[in-house]
Amino acid sequence: MTIERLHTDARMSLVVKHQGTVYLSGEVANDFAGDVQQQTRETLQNIERLLDQAGTDKTRILSATLYLKDIDADFAGMNQVWDQWLPQGCAPARATVQAKLYDPAVLVEISIIAALPDA
Repeated sequence: MTIERLHTDARMSLVVKHQGTVYLSGEVANDFAGDVQQQTRETLQNIERLLDQAGTDKTRILSATLYLKDIDADFAGMNQVWDQWLPQGCAPARATVQAKLYDPAVLVEISIIAALPDA
């Protein structure tokens, strides 16, 4: 079975495609200066771009894992942006956890698994 990796360096790939499934690494915003809503919007834009490059889209997301720096402070704000972004009827399996992220300024990180369209 062929494994295709996109945006790969020595440590990781941003996208891995295998047997009709697309795996995205944890995505974050490009600008860490904003609040959780701004960071969530930017992260979701990055996810959409990567899904498009992989040949799929947000309607085909199977699973999402969301990591928040402070779940008590940021859960509602993140969810407000997530709910506006996600197409109706396309809710994936999802988990949201609080985590110590790699940079103190990062408020949200999102990892995605999606299906490719049927060939």
